[in-house]
Amino acid sequence: MSSLQLNFLLFSQVRIGFRELSLASLALAALSLTASAQNLHPAPLARLVSEPGGKLAESRPRRVSTTKSPSPLANAAAAVSPSVDNATTIERRAFDRTNEERVKSGLPRLVWDSELCRMARLHSESMGRRGYFAHETPDGLRLKERARSVGIRHFRVIAENIAYNKGYEDPGAFAVERWMISAGHRANILYIGFQSSAIGSYVSKDGSVYLTQVFINR
Repeated sequence: MSSLQLNFLLFSQVRIGFRELSLASLALAALSLTASAQNLHPAPLARLVSEPGGKLAESRPRRVSTTKSPSPLANAAAAVSPSVDNATTIERRAFDRTNEERVKSGLPRLVWDSELCRMARLHSESMGRRGYFAHETPDGLRLKERARSVGIRHFRVIAENIAYNKGYEDPGAFAVERWMISAGHRANILYIGFQSSAIGSYVSKDGSVYLTQVFINR
């Protein structure tokens, strides 16, 4: 291959809301697939949870390195909420490609939500700096708790897709491409009830790209 060495690639997805999801969607909670560096078309890892309706299917941290750093969530209140004009190239590419997929399916475009971008960036940075890959932080903070930490307290449904890749020229577009071939991630992207979304990315020193995509219906 070229000097851009393909590396370990993972995806994960979660949705939390106030309504029961279909049994077909809930069945995705058990799906857990990983990919090796030799696989050019790695399969996503997906987890889907809903509340109320019993215990949540938990997404425990998946260790990807030995890096140990304080959680960026500790400074969540002081973090900036970036507008779409302040999105990075990676974030904007993933956001635009997501809306392209929605338009192709006859759905309205999602509106960029600055608060969601702040939340997403914090989680991507947390994963990159602390060396894990999951919807739940090593401190035990899940999607709802992370939303509250940045002031997002009232919503009907909130959902999240995450991705980790290295060695791709267009990591934002590639993440959406892989999300769209996973039923759980695709369900989040094409859910008619979502009105707003944002992407938050973090690039580690070794070039690994962490992406967090958050959707919301307030």
